[in-house]
Amino acid sequence: MGMVSNTILVVDDDGINRGILRNLFSAQYEVDEAENGREGLEKILTGPEAYCAVLLDVVMPEMDGLEVLRRLEAMGYTQRLPVFLITAETGDATMKEAYRMGVMDVIGKPVVPYVVQRRINSVVELFRARKRLGDVVEQQQSELLQQARKIIQLNQGMIEALATAIEFRNGESGGHVKRIHDITSLLLTGTELGSGISSREVEQIALASIMHDVGKIAIPDAILNKPGRLTPEEFEVMKTHTIQGALMLERVPQLRDSEAYHYACDIARHHHERWDGGGYPDGLRGDEISLWAQIVSLADVYDALICKRVYKDALPRETVLDMIRQGQCGAFNPRLLQSFFSVEERIFQMYKKE
Repeated sequence: MGMVSNTILVVDDDGINRGILRNLFSAQYEVDEAENGREGLEKILTGPEAYCAVLLDVVMPEMDGLEVLRRLEAMGYTQRLPVFLITAETGDATMKEAYRMGVMDVIGKPVVPYVVQRRINSVVELFRARKRLGDVVEQQQSELLQQARKIIQLNQGMIEALATAIEFRNGESGGHVKRIHDITSLLLTGTELGSGISSREVEQIALASIMHDVGKIAIPDAILNKPGRLTPEEFEVMKTHTIQGALMLERVPQLRDSEAYHYACDIARHHHERWDGGGYPDGLRGDEISLWAQIVSLADVYDALICKRVYKDALPRETVLDMIRQGQCGAFNPRLLQSFFSVEERIFQMYKKE
């Protein structure tokens, strides 16, 4: 927490007045002095935190008290530092302008010692209490933020661990979900597909994409890791990983509070739908399929073709692009394909690193 100052600044061109005020306050406070408005303003601007109050004479050479006040108010200092005007002329116009500019109090000359002391002590105490409270609130807020960040990181960590565990069981390298995440993110930030989607949403969608195959936990090993082609019956079982995935995600209470939740359920269920309506499990067609499910679907196909899998070797890049172009791996939205081909060079670089 910030140190609380205990110094009062007296700004007055009359040495006798300064002496009176110094004697009045020196038992309780450190007292600093300035003999005209310009010098006073410079002292305050050097470090407004250095003072707990400013006593300001109105009539002074070089710069009068009201001008000092005007400048302090323009910079927002009168909010943080209590300023008292000391003046023989407590005329209506002066008082009005001083209060409008945020003066805490106007004290008439000649000063009545105990009145000045009482009024200034009360205000200084009030400002100190307000600052202490502000510090505590600020500290609490930053602690809450840190906690929230920790929880988010924990959730993301759990999600990634779960997804990676499924990959290992599926005989994959462990890089698959990371690449799906990166491809999804790139298509939403590097092409026009993401227009109108905030960067926060892109983060959540990319996080959700990691969970697209979570339903494979429910698929028996014999089907999941079968090297040859699946029989029609086996394929029906394999297809259930989409529905199982969405159901599983719905049963994770911690995930419900995450902004990625509805994206994750949607992607898990619909990443095998096809643009022409020939996909599963719901036979959605065209834009009935959400943009993010379409993107993950294409990222998934590209990744499966370009990498070695249990049931196939890695394919040359040109072959993969031809297969996608000709619709051999599912029907895709033409706009999605156009965006995909515009950044595929960058996507392919991800595979060179491995």
